[in-house]
Amino acid sequence: MKKRRDGYFHHHPLFHILLGFSLAFSSRAAQQPPSRFATSVPTFTGSFTTAGKRYPYTVVGGKPERGGTTTIPTIIVPISLVFGADRGKPEKKLVINAASDARKVARSPIFRKFAFATGDTQYGDAVARAEFYKEIGSNDWHTLLGRPRIAHVLAIHIPPAEGYVLTSRRTGHSLAVVDVEFVKKELFKRLSESAVHPNDLVIALTRNTMFYPLDDATVCCSWGAHGVDLDSQPAPEFILGTYLDPGIVSRYSDIQTLTEQIAEWMNDPLQGYRSNTFPAWRMPAGEFGCGGRGEGTFYRFAEPTDNASLPNATPVTLGGTVYHLENVALLPWFAEDPHPRTFQDAYSFPDTHALASPARPCLRFRRRSAPFVPTASPIAETHPPNGHELIGYWAGYASARAFPLRDVSPQWDVVIVAFAPPAKGSKSLMVFRAPVGETEAQFKSDIAYLQGKGKKVLISLGGGGQVVTLNTSEDVRNFVDSVSAIVHKYGFNGVDLDFETPSLMLDPGDTDFRNPTTPSVVNLIAAMWQLRRHFGPSFMIAEVPEGPQVPAGLVAYGGQFGSFLPVIYGTRDILSFVDVQNYNTPPLEGLDGNYYMPGTADYYVSMSEMLLHGFYVGGDPNSYFPPLPPEKVAIGFLAEQSSTPTILSALRYLIQGKPYPGSEYKLRRAGGYPDFNGVMFWNIQGDRRANYHLSNTIGPHLHTLPTSEAEAKTPSP
Repeated sequence: MKKRRDGYFHHHPLFHILLGFSLAFSSRAAQQPPSRFATSVPTFTGSFTTAGKRYPYTVVGGKPERGGTTTIPTIIVPISLVFGADRGKPEKKLVINAASDARKVARSPIFRKFAFATGDTQYGDAVARAEFYKEIGSNDWHTLLGRPRIAHVLAIHIPPAEGYVLTSRRTGHSLAVVDVEFVKKELFKRLSESAVHPNDLVIALTRNTMFYPLDDATVCCSWGAHGVDLDSQPAPEFILGTYLDPGIVSRYSDIQTLTEQIAEWMNDPLQGYRSNTFPAWRMPAGEFGCGGRGEGTFYRFAEPTDNASLPNATPVTLGGTVYHLENVALLPWFAEDPHPRTFQDAYSFPDTHALASPARPCLRFRRRSAPFVPTASPIAETHPPNGHELIGYWAGYASARAFPLRDVSPQWDVVIVAFAPPAKGSKSLMVFRAPVGETEAQFKSDIAYLQGKGKKVLISLGGGGQVVTLNTSEDVRNFVDSVSAIVHKYGFNGVDLDFETPSLMLDPGDTDFRNPTTPSVVNLIAAMWQLRRHFGPSFMIAEVPEGPQVPAGLVAYGGQFGSFLPVIYGTRDILSFVDVQNYNTPPLEGLDGNYYMPGTADYYVSMSEMLLHGFYVGGDPNSYFPPLPPEKVAIGFLAEQSSTPTILSALRYLIQGKPYPGSEYKLRRAGGYPDFNGVMFWNIQGDRRANYHLSNTIGPHLHTLPTSEAEAKTPSP
C-alpha cells in the first residue's frame, strides 16, 4: 500500500552555524574520490554538527574564505522525447522537442548576469553567495557556469512501459511523464554524439516533462535529476531538467524547475556517489510529514519552499523577458539554526522571506515517540446502512496493544487488516500472524466483535514494497492454499489485493486487457476464481490498484501502466469493490482530454469516473474497458495528507452531481452516481492520530447521502 524505499535526496552547501551548533570548515584540498570515480569539477568540503551529530558536505567551487572565481565549462544538450514510434504507426508518433528552448535557457539568468541582492551575477552563484555571505567577507568569490555550448538535438525514444504523454484539450499543451532512469541511461549511452568534453557540466534539457524514479510512476514526480553518472568513465557531472511553457502546471514556469536543479547540483555535486545529508526535517507551514534528510522531499525532491502555502518562485526580467527562479532553502534552515549568518540572516533566496524560521526536527526519524492518546472521541454510527461505505486499513503491525482492532471508530464499515505478505524467500506463499501485543485468540475475538457490529473485516494481501507474483501453477497452489488457511483460521470476510509495482507488470507484447498473456496476471485471475468457488458467494474480493495501474491505462498500456485492468476485468463478476489509490500517483488524463494534478478535486472526480463510465485503453478505439457498477467503485486517500473540504467536494459531485466552485472537469453523467460505493483511507491509525477528524467528518456525510437503484443500461463511451 505504501512505498518503503529510499528515495533520492538533494542537499545544500554549508557555512558557519553559531549558538548551539558548531561548524568546522576542512582545510583539505578538493575531495579525491576513488580511482573508478573521476570528475574534474572543483569542490570543497566541510562539516557542521547539530544535536551532537556531525554532518559533512561537499560543494562545487573554491572555499569562500579564499576568494577567487571558479568557472565550470557547460554544454546544453537539447533532448527530443519521441513517443509512440515503436507501434509502427507514424501518425501516432508524438515528439516533445527542447531544441527551441536551449537558447532561451542560454539567455537566462542561469548564465547571464542579473542584479541579484548578493551581486550582479548568475542565479546559482547568487544563491551560493547568500549562503556563504559571512564567510566571503571582503573576498571576491564566485562559482560560475561558463558560456554554454549548445549541442545538436538528441532524440530518445520512449517505449510505452517507460512513460506517456498527457494532453490538454483546453489549452493545447502536452506534458510528458517519463522514467528518469531510462532517460539518463539513454542520455549517457549516447553522449558521444554531442561533442561533450571531459570537463563539461552536461545540462540535458527536456521540454514540458516530469520524471519518476525507481522505475515506478507512483513515485512521482520530480523535475529532473543531477549529480554524477558512475557507469561512465570519466563520470560526467550532469543536470537533467526541463523547460516549461506557461500554463503547463500551476506555480511553475519557464526555467524555474531547471534553476532548482542548478542550485541543488552546485550544493550536492556527488549525488549518486556520496550525497550530503542533513538532520531529518518536517514539512514547513504546518503540513504533515517529514521531508527527509536531504534538501528535497522524499522521492519527489521538492524544495521546502514548494509547499503550496509558500512562495516558491521569484520572477525577474532580463533583456525584456520574464524568468521565474526557484526560491530555495538555505543551509541554516536545514541545520535548525536560530541565528543564521547568511545574507540578511535569511533562510531562503532569492526571496529572503519565503521561509521565516528554521526547520523543525522530524522526531520519528530520531526517536520512538510515546503511544498517541486521542483528545477527541469517535462519533457513534446512528444511521442504517445506505450502500455508501467508509473503508479503512488497520495497520496493526506493532500497535495492537495501544489500539486494538475492536477499538476502531464505529464509522468504519469495512476494516482491512494490513498485511499478509509473502513468506521469506517466496513470492506466492502468504503468511499472517496476530499483531504484536495480542494473542491469536484475542485477535480472532476482535474480528468477530466487529463482525457482530455489522462490519466487514478483510485481510490485505501483499502491500507496498512486497512482491507477490504467480508465475507458475505451483505458485497458484501455494497462494490459494495459504490464503484459504489464513481466511479460515481468523474468520475474515474476504481478501484485499494490494499488488503494487512490480508485482503486476505487463510483459512486452501483452496488449489486450481482455485476453492477457502475462503469466502473473493470468494466474492471479485464476487464483481469485478458485478462492471464490472455495468460499462461496459471500466471500468478498476488494482490489486497491495504484494510479498508474488503472487510470494511466487511458493514455498508455504496458509495463505498470494499466497492469491492473485485466485483473479487474477478469474478476468483475466476483468483485466487491475497487478503490484506486489517489496518492503515490502521477498527473493523469481524464475522459475530457485534459490532464489533472493529484491532490485536487478535479483529479479525484475525473479518475473515478473512468471506472464508472468506461474508457478506451491506450486511446485505442478497439479496446474499450467497460464501466463497473457504481456500487463496486470507491475512491482512495491518504489519511494524514488529505484535505477534508476537497474530499467532500469530490464526493458531492460524484454522488449527487453537485459541482464545486472552480471545477474544470465535467461529469459525463450530470446527475452523478448515487450508488457510488464510498471512500477508502490509508489508514485508520492515521485518522486516530488526527483525533478522528476524517472518520467523524466523512463518515456521517457518507452515511446520510441518498442512493438509488443502479441503472441497468450501460453507458457508452
